Amino acid sequence: MANPLHACLLLALLFLALAFFHPGGVAWALSSSGGHGAAAIPGPPGVLLAFAGPNPHRTLARLAASRGATRLMAFSVGLTRFVVASHPDTAREILAGAAFADRPVKEAAAELMFRRAIGFAPNGEYWRRLRRLASAHAFGPRRRRLLQLASLDNVMASVFGVGLGELGEGAVSELEEMVKQGYELLGTFNWGDHVPLLRLLDVHGVRRRSRALASRVRVFVSKIIEEHKRRRDAKYGGGGGDDDGDGDFVDVLLGLEGEERLEEEDMVAVLWEMIFRGTDTVAILLEWVLARMALHPDIQSKAQAEIDAAAAAANGDAAGLPYLHCVVKECLRMHPPGPLLSWARLATRDAHLDHLDGGRAMVVPAGTTAVVNMWAIARDGGLWRDPGVFRPERFLDEAADVGVGAGCDLRLAPFGAGRRACPGRALAMATIHLWLAQLLRSFRWVPSGDGGVDMSERLNMSLEMEKPLICLALPRT
Repeated sequence: MANPLHACLLLALLFLALAFFHPGGVAWALSSSGGHGAAAIPGPPGVLLAFAGPNPHRTLARLAASRGATRLMAFSVGLTRFVVASHPDTAREILAGAAFADRPVKEAAAELMFRRAIGFAPNGEYWRRLRRLASAHAFGPRRRRLLQLASLDNVMASVFGVGLGELGEGAVSELEEMVKQGYELLGTFNWGDHVPLLRLLDVHGVRRRSRALASRVRVFVSKIIEEHKRRRDAKYGGGGGDDDGDGDFVDVLLGLEGEERLEEEDMVAVLWEMIFRGTDTVAILLEWVLARMALHPDIQSKAQAEIDAAAAAANGDAAGLPYLHCVVKECLRMHPPGPLLSWARLATRDAHLDHLDGGRAMVVPAGTTAVVNMWAIARDGGLWRDPGVFRPERFLDEAADVGVGAGCDLRLAPFGAGRRACPGRALAMATIHLWLAQLLRSFRWVPSGDGGVDMSERLNMSLEMEKPLICLALPRT
């Protein structure tokens, strides 16, 4: 008689072998969800290691194209089910779909308190309240007087009412270090997010380092909150008082009453997210734009001529520079700050996606992480003419109707779409337009003499230049 243990082991090995070669890989083989008449989602077998590499957006784009699965492709990372959309129609269904209203929360994000902030809080009344506050008070038009400041200084002044110069050298260094550590932790691929046993063991040390950083953040932000409380008590005699419109975002949060009131732990999380998320996108995008200006002197000269003409006409409004706006759009198309992971959504229930080849719907099971590969969409030759060419004029010609808002055109949506679109979109675009206009008016940007500009990229939290930009800024005469 065969040994029962051997039989069980043989069956287990057979199951793992079959699961490994299942379309979409191991995690999809373990899924029992499905739909009557629904088509199977195509995808590679095994466990995909793309996220462990430097440019997963490129790897996933190649895989989807090779399998004819640009509209939707399934894959596994550990025991986590994923789907990726590389077509605007499917992207719209995911980003605007009620079934994808939540975001998956990585261990680092949870430990760094982002689960209580706008980016990762689950869909519901609490999240809607935070979004209303951010849209009305943190990213409103009256904050734009601060745009001349550096990116981090801008966020600190807008949110906390204190510039970096007022914090003191030691506090500024601590803040910069905390933001840098936060980026590194959130940008690090952590197998513990996808394999429960590795999460328990904390093999990458993500939990330990995140908790240590979160403790420092609480102390830092709590000090600022307490200082604001003292100022309000002195101003209103301990009676609270209403925000008179001159306060910063901390004053707004402290002035909330009744059901709108936030606990201090929630305020710390929201304010930390404002610092963290507000100092990344603009700085990285500006670096890409300046690199493109150094590589394309003809485009740089055309943008500078437009800026000079506006200055001569005493028009200081950066909104009146259409070609400059096209330059920024083209950079957002070719170098989207969040090409992949920042678009991740979590299916809270089984979702039927209809805009697929063959007219048959596909079912994305509840608990699946859905990502949109905006980099692949922006490089799709079926959607863009000469997609690999840097040509801002396309947004004056054949793509003149393409914007960067949160509307229905998902060919270019660097700030997301649907209910989870970035609330700071308008402020970020106003900032980059103004800063770029000032830099191009004052300087001519040329490659350094040691080999030009290295355009290699690496996806960490955002899509960054792999090597920091080195070029010459020559004063214009």
